[in-house]
Amino acid sequence: MSLLSDLVNLNLSDSTEKIIAEYIWIGGSGMDIRSKARTLPGPVSDPSKLPKWNYDGSSTGQAAGDDSEVILYPQAIFRDPFRKGNNILVMCDAYTPAGNPIPTNKRHNAAKIFSNSKVASEEPWYGIEQEYTLMQKGVNWPIGWPVGGFPGPQGPYYCGVGADKAIGRDIVDAHYKACLYAGIGISGVNGEVMPGQWEFQVGPVEGISAGDQVWVARYLLERITEISGVNVSFDPKPVPGDWNGAGAHCNYSTKSMRNNGGLAVIKKAIEKLQVKHKEHIAAYGEGNERRLTGKHETADINTFSWGVANRGASVRVGRDTEKEGKGYFEDRRPASNMDPYVVTSMIAETTILG
Repeated sequence: MSLLSDLVNLNLSDSTEKIIAEYIWIGGSGMDIRSKARTLPGPVSDPSKLPKWNYDGSSTGQAAGDDSEVILYPQAIFRDPFRKGNNILVMCDAYTPAGNPIPTNKRHNAAKIFSNSKVASEEPWYGIEQEYTLMQKGVNWPIGWPVGGFPGPQGPYYCGVGADKAIGRDIVDAHYKACLYAGIGISGVNGEVMPGQWEFQVGPVEGISAGDQVWVARYLLERITEISGVNVSFDPKPVPGDWNGAGAHCNYSTKSMRNNGGLAVIKKAIEKLQVKHKEHIAAYGEGNERRLTGKHETADINTFSWGVANRGASVRVGRDTEKEGKGYFEDRRPASNMDPYVVTSMIAETTILG
């Protein structure tokens, strides 16, 4: 195994200028991440300089077998923490050979919204709190839990320390450092309320980059859990009953909200979100009705509410924002399996263009 490890960790720059580019895209379910690698003649830092590529869309649920070719358009480049050196990860979106975005390409419409001059001038910032659950391979049950049984009740696990509380910390720390190496704006991690559940935060990041970075951070987490022999679940309620679900709270601000008098702008934005509550809920993740019950730090899915420092509300405004009269707010409704391209662009569209 030492020889295999040595080969995996070879530094290619010692012997060639060629690099490996791992092209990443989103599959047909909207949550399955796919990737494949290709050799390039030398280092690349601009995604527009990368070649387009294709894949078999009939094998990802994105094309028919008799017309299966889907084209990958490179959109963002990150450093590869697995291969290191000049090797890169490339976040792509997917198009037909005629150049039309395929139905599962949510990035294309998000990019159009963020390129709107009114939206761009507001410089929308996002901080996304991505929760997830580490699962035992083959049994679909959280790590550290007895198979078919339960640990002690919630209480000691949130930000807990110790082998019986912080279950899977080695995976979490490896992911944290991999994100920093890759160039993702990860701002922190913490253990969550349910044992085996964790959270990482990406942001503040502006515009379309928020979606790119969250997707690549998810990719890195999938790869690290693959190496570790566990699964990662983004299900919004992985364990029924008196256990917290998993969300992807979206912290949001515009330039007007961050400037003096911004609290009034925030309140107007929240009013706009209330009017379009049903439309947002429909786009905020599959199975979210199992999570948004009005319990376990959530608001009921059918009722919009907001409050200062209220984690049982749909939208929370922080105490510092209230005190300073400017800042940001947190949309607590998105599920852990939400598409960050959809959620970030929809919030901007509703609050700026609505």
